[in-house]
Amino acid sequence: MTASLIAALPALPIIAPLLTAILLIAGPSRRAQRTLGLAGSLATLAASIALVLLTRGGQVMPIQAGGWAAPYGITLVADMLGALMVLIAALIGLVGLVFTIASGRDDRFVHAGWQFLLTGINWAFLTGDLFNLYVAYEVMLISSYFLLTHGTTQRQAREAFGYVAINLVASMFFLFGVALIYSATGTLNMAHLAERVPLAPAGTVRAASMMLLVAFGTKAAIFPFYFWLPHAYAIPPGGVAAFFGGMLTKVGVYSLFRVFTIVFPSGGPDPLLLWSAAGTMLFGVLGALAQDSVRRILSFHIISQVGYMIMGLALAGQLGIAGGIFYILHHIVVKSGLLLVGGAIEETQGTDRLDRLGGLARTNGVLALAFVVCALSLAGVPPFSGFFAKLLLIRAGLEVGQYGVVAVSIVVSVLTLMSMLKIYTTAFWGPGEPRRAPARLVAPAAALALITIAVGLRPQVLYSLTSTAAAHLTQPARYIGTVLKK
Repeated sequence: MTASLIAALPALPIIAPLLTAILLIAGPSRRAQRTLGLAGSLATLAASIALVLLTRGGQVMPIQAGGWAAPYGITLVADMLGALMVLIAALIGLVGLVFTIASGRDDRFVHAGWQFLLTGINWAFLTGDLFNLYVAYEVMLISSYFLLTHGTTQRQAREAFGYVAINLVASMFFLFGVALIYSATGTLNMAHLAERVPLAPAGTVRAASMMLLVAFGTKAAIFPFYFWLPHAYAIPPGGVAAFFGGMLTKVGVYSLFRVFTIVFPSGGPDPLLLWSAAGTMLFGVLGALAQDSVRRILSFHIISQVGYMIMGLALAGQLGIAGGIFYILHHIVVKSGLLLVGGAIEETQGTDRLDRLGGLARTNGVLALAFVVCALSLAGVPPFSGFFAKLLLIRAGLEVGQYGVVAVSIVVSVLTLMSMLKIYTTAFWGPGEPRRAPARLVAPAAALALITIAVGLRPQVLYSLTSTAAAHLTQPARYIGTVLKK
């Protein structure tokens, strides 16, 4: 790989899907749309893999757009955390697109919207300043609204309107927070903010941090800002739901990890975030237990599992942050896998209501196995990836004496397993001879189930990468020095 290509690499996960989306708008044939969409996703995945390989030793790779040096220009930064998030986004984007094509729910508008959404997600993970993070959020919001309402029904339009309304309110908090922090420090570059925030008026900094917490917390669906999610994520087709459920809330979680470590470090366990993490876990899983359809149960579980990620951030130490990042990556894989199982059920049986399903395991053995693997991993049962993710968080919690949130995390794991058993015993067991799902709809979920098994068998490989990412967040001197060229 040439030096100029390596230097440009942090921009490629943004440029590749953006160019693909622009070409798709031109409206080639249906076959060409599919080929182009898959090629764009594969190119993004290849660039993401290269970024992970180049940053795994702790390197930080910045790009100053237009030649304007930080903090004055637009900065893109690829460090271990950004590279891992871009890689998982590219993987889930590709798997979700394969399912969407296999189910026949794609056209050029879906393909273009898909690539624009991937552009916004990767932009959020790689930007080095708050204003560009805000712009990336808006690109994601417009793209996701388009995918939610495409081929719309009245119910879809109603739920999509609520999704957009709550996200616009969150965007207002984001913008006000950005304005406040800029008025106090004169910069929006995150590395520069890390130097200037300690010198700024404490009241203004506190107000800005609270506004950003509300904005990112709403996007991430943490307690008490989670109420919008189950309605919005239960309505799109299976492939879109897997992409949304796997990735969109994680952009909010990523923003919390990035901003509340580098810009607003807590210096120890954060009581407000610990309470929010416990509330998110509990209310999410209790909501899941009360539901009567596969997709709605899984949608509520997105909320409860975000609580574990916030627990890692709230614990603040390197082990907690590493565990939280491990949990984010594990959860994206298994949650997307479960939503693809739900999508395959809905495509072949015409419903995902538990009272209308039964006997799926007899006619859909591989689909049942994929569900069991992902469900056990979600609940934290060994030897799957979820067990090691929860073990890291529990160890981190015990090390700093946060026994309350550790107890909540264990109780929620048991309740998660109960809700997964509710789906399995009702939909996959019991009477009934349902239709067999075609292999093309089962393969994407099975592939993600294999990934969670692989991570469970060799957890130290992923833990090594998340530890490097956590070191950048808890000891940001290298990140700051590289971006500001000190």
